[in-house]
Amino acid sequence: MIMAYINNYVIVVIFIALGIMLPIAALTLGRYLRPNKPTAMKMTTYESGNEPVGAGQVRFNIRYYLFALMFVIFDVETVFLYPWAVAYNHLGLFALIEMLIFVAMLLVGLMYAWKKKVLKWNSR
Repeated sequence: MIMAYINNYVIVVIFIALGIMLPIAALTLGRYLRPNKPTAMKMTTYESGNEPVGAGQVRFNIRYYLFALMFVIFDVETVFLYPWAVAYNHLGLFALIEMLIFVAMLLVGLMYAWKKKVLKWNSR
C-alpha cells in the first residue's frame, strides 16, 4: 500500500523534472544551432519598418485595464457556461441551482462595477 503512494510521487516528480528540463534543453539547443551574426543594423530598434520616435514608455488610461479586466471576467463566465449547457440534461436540478448561484455572483459583480462607474468612459 505504501509503495503505491511512493509510485504516485515518483510519477509526479518525473513530470515536474520533464516540465523543467525539456524547455531548458530546447532553448539551449536553439541557442547553439541558430546563426549569430550581429551587425549595427540588426541591433537597432525595429518598429514597423520605421525608426521609433519619442519615448518607448507610453502612459495608458487606467480605464483600458478596467475594461480588459471586465472582459476577461465575463469571457471566463462563458467558458464555464458552455460545458454546463451542453451537459445540462445529465446534471439535473442541483447543477442548475449551482449555475444560478454562479451567474448571480457575476451579476452582483456587474452591478458593483456599474455603480462604481467602471463601465462609463469619461474623456478628461
